Amino acid sequence: MSSVRVLVVEDHEPFRQLVCSMLETRPELQVIGEVSDGLEAVREAEKLQPDLIVLDIGLPSLNGIEAARQIRKLSPNSKILFLSQESSVDIVEEALRLGAFGYVVKAHAGTELLVAVEVVCQGRQFVSSGLSSHHFTDAKHAHTEIARNHEVQFYSDDGSFLVGLVRFVEAALEAGNMVVVFATESHRKSLLQTLQVHGVDVAAAIGQGLYIPLDTTETLANFMEAAGPNRKRFLSIFEPIMSHAENEHKRVAVFGEAVGILCAEGRMKAAIELEQLWNELAQTHSFYVRHAYPMIEELKGEPYATICAQHSAVLPVEHVISSTWSE
Repeated sequence: MSSVRVLVVEDHEPFRQLVCSMLETRPELQVIGEVSDGLEAVREAEKLQPDLIVLDIGLPSLNGIEAARQIRKLSPNSKILFLSQESSVDIVEEALRLGAFGYVVKAHAGTELLVAVEVVCQGRQFVSSGLSSHHFTDAKHAHTEIARNHEVQFYSDDGSFLVGLVRFVEAALEAGNMVVVFATESHRKSLLQTLQVHGVDVAAAIGQGLYIPLDTTETLANFMEAAGPNRKRFLSIFEPIMSHAENEHKRVAVFGEAVGILCAEGRMKAAIELEQLWNELAQTHSFYVRHAYPMIEELKGEPYATICAQHSAVLPVEHVISSTWSE
């Protein structure tokens, strides 16, 4: 990132100082103002026109939601990142609907704040862990060239991978969506066992055509070539699934780890091309897709940024990427 001018809005002084200290560990971040109430935040935003505003919700004189509503008019180029103890889905929805680029729950600030700032400054959405099983579809800043519901999850181990996968599948099935899981055999088995423990009738979901498990190796073999994914064969596999769901008045939720496997094999270019095919498919069909990548050394720096650029939201699960990844 180039130099970023930041306004911090937080009424609790010790926590405000902590936030400022964290931001100032990054040389490209310049804290140009600190305020403690909503009305003052609006005035300072209009005067300073900061690049980024880190904004609490529970503020005196004017709450953060109302302050953001006014700031959007007075400082339209300022990106807003909410940092709040509130974790209500309705509040997060409202915050993103206003045009905020990100939402971090204060309990996760120590691990997520700097990652969120980086993602938001790149023009993408960041939603705090614990909220990642929900689909926030009303953010006004979504890029038209990127699928609006194209999320990326980074994971440190199989445990955190499974946490994200189970939450995603359970939420999608509860909403009545069709779910496609594009994963390795071991991950699909672990998912099946966990869903059954949680009381999900997977057999019934499969019988009703609501749950479609696909083996990563077998499915990749059907459309991958040495040079990368074959567009025509990729569409021949996934377009019929989307069309069938639409005929049944269902929405499709796709969870895939094929891109992460390609990346781990050193096939970064092929992984990005596959991400782009999903974005292309989303121009003609409405669906959710979340892709999972292991946090490996090879993703440091530019590869990480390149992957994030293909997605509308970056969702950490339990462990998040260290700030050193983008240095």
